[in-house]
Amino acid sequence: MDITYLPMKRGFLYLAVVLDWASRRILAWRLSNSLTADFCVEALEEALRRYGKPKIVNTDQGSQFTSAEFIATLNEQSIAISMDGKGCWRDNVFIERLWKTIKYEEVYLRAYESVSEAQASLTRYVSFYNARRPHRSLDGDTPDAVYFESLPLRAAA
Repeated sequence: MDITYLPMKRGFLYLAVVLDWASRRILAWRLSNSLTADFCVEALEEALRRYGKPKIVNTDQGSQFTSAEFIATLNEQSIAISMDGKGCWRDNVFIERLWKTIKYEEVYLRAYESVSEAQASLTRYVSFYNARRPHRSLDGDTPDAVYFESLPLRAAA
């Protein structure tokens, strides 16, 4: 999980994403106009509600992810916490690649006028990204194909 900023026509927003590393599937995301922890907790809770509990969650050491509310959400579910080393972008390279993809394929092509416009446009893009955009690192498959293909294996385990 990580956060990035998104430029708009006037100002910017913050985007938090919960990403499944193995399939590159975006499990949940939220936009905010401030860097408080609440939108990160909301994205995390949605991912947990929709897809179940992972064994581990990786984030950087930002104040949103070290907040009492975020840590409590993970601890309540007995989810192991992994945090990147300070200044070590390579520790979270999968989501850093996602940020580049989202910005170059969606955000930089538009100048969002409002939060609602950004929300609607990103909703369409995330749907495209998960279901129709092939990934070289997934042998040309989509994140959805890889994620949902592995569900029977996860259930068997």
